[in-house]
Amino acid sequence: MSSQILVTGPSLDEEAVHYLQRHQVQPTYLPAYATTDNLIQKVKEIDPVAIISRMGHIDAPVFEAAKGLKLIVKHGVGVDNIDIDAASAHGIPVAVAYGANAQSVAEHALALLLAVTKKIVPLDKSIRAGRWDKPGFQGYELAGSRLALIGFGAIARETARLAQAFGLQTIAYDPHAQDQFFEASNTRRASTVEECLSNADIVSLHCPLLPQTRHLINAQSLTLMKPGAFLINTARGALIDESALLQALKNGQIAGAGLDTFESEPPTADHPFWSMDNVVLTPHIGGVTVQASRRVAMMAAQAVVAMLNQTALPEEHIVNRAALAARKEALAH
Repeated sequence: MSSQILVTGPSLDEEAVHYLQRHQVQPTYLPAYATTDNLIQKVKEIDPVAIISRMGHIDAPVFEAAKGLKLIVKHGVGVDNIDIDAASAHGIPVAVAYGANAQSVAEHALALLLAVTKKIVPLDKSIRAGRWDKPGFQGYELAGSRLALIGFGAIARETARLAQAFGLQTIAYDPHAQDQFFEASNTRRASTVEECLSNADIVSLHCPLLPQTRHLINAQSLTLMKPGAFLINTARGALIDESALLQALKNGQIAGAGLDTFESEPPTADHPFWSMDNVVLTPHIGGVTVQASRRVAMMAAQAVVAMLNQTALPEEHIVNRAALAARKEALAH
């Protein structure tokens, strides 16, 4: 008898689907960014043993409805769309595809960096409009500039490696990363976020969205950045106070931004960023490449099969391991 799993998105990589089916696991899909009510309705209908989280939120009511649920797997690494406390309270492990999309997201961070510093988008727009804006144009050379990475996980470390090939110096802040990662990446370790912001020509965000990192980039922190600095975000939109960033971009406090994520996704049709030539925007697709999607989907599929076979998942893949252990100990008493 096949086990049912639910994918909160319209598709999953074909190779991962075949892997699941070979292990008698049948995926069911939801439309992109389905509502909580749609999700609960489908959960009640199929009673999945696992949910692969792609788009939209998985909140406490979902765990109440999902009586047979044993695992949540994020199709990626960011879990701010999953109520981790509710998952832990129900004894449900939440797994991530750690490192599976690092190469693709790092490449996208560099693509945004190049596009915004080289003014590719406005130049492309002007030449298509019949203008030749070479007279008076001054570009920006990356070599010798300093790139600050806020967060120094797998994606940030790969971003540092790629950036150094362009001659960029790298500095990073991450209180949880081991010293060996900085040494291996030839990256200076900063002791505070403020040290990164004030010493960088370009700031790239790579940290998770947590209560303490929400609006990490705000009106005050933007004043620490160098005049003419650039901001890149391929992590989570709510790391940035968008109204503060908008003001900083308008008044020239910083030179530009490359954004793959937004506070609300998808953003509203009248978002003020749309009219700004010093902002390069993409729709949260940094990790959406053929290669990364396959690695992420396969890692998610393998986690589901491992759970069904009662095989332990690697420790770094479970984000609420400590909470689950504490809950197990409390129940034992």
